[in-house]
Amino acid sequence: MRHSFKALSLALVLAATGGVAHAQDFTFGWNPRSGDVWMDTWLGDMNRYGQRYRDPFVDELVRYNGAPRDLVSELLGPRRWAPGDVWMACNIASIIGRPCRYVVDVYERDHGKGWGNIAKQLGIKPGSAEFHRLKKGFVPTYDRWGRVIVLDSELERAYPNHGKGKDKSKSKSKSDNGHAGKGHDDHGKGHGNNGKGHGKK
Repeated sequence: MRHSFKALSLALVLAATGGVAHAQDFTFGWNPRSGDVWMDTWLGDMNRYGQRYRDPFVDELVRYNGAPRDLVSELLGPRRWAPGDVWMACNIASIIGRPCRYVVDVYERDHGKGWGNIAKQLGIKPGSAEFHRLKKGFVPTYDRWGRVIVLDSELERAYPNHGKGKDKSKSKSKSDNGHAGKGHDDHGKGHGNNGKGHGKK
């Protein structure tokens, strides 16, 4: 029953998302194949968010992954990368200690393999601590955007208080100290930041 409720919640959240990102809009189409169904689902949601709210999406990768702003803007603009692919490239780069541009070059050459195989090729094996770090990275990203994210059982164990009073009080403190701006959420307030993330710089 619990799994059915979570599946329904996920479906409702994604159905309420404004805008639709079509595979044909992107240079490489859209087929992430990360090796994790939950990750693939939320990478698709990132596509919708990144297309609708370009500035905070770019800010996230620049501020928290050290990605060059001109590179991220170029990938999302003239090179027509899917936002989910850009997020994966820059987050994998952070984990392996390489520049985002390095992983971008690898993906452009080997995108037919899918992200799961590319991550493995770069040293992030399925089930490894590095893979879990990559997956867990979705949660703080969504919290900073103030966007709803439905956790799977693995992430619920990693973030047992996510979306509960404890996280909300922390995020309120950050907001009061001026570390968080207004977030963008197509379907209500997000968890963990009282609906607030960082907006435009």
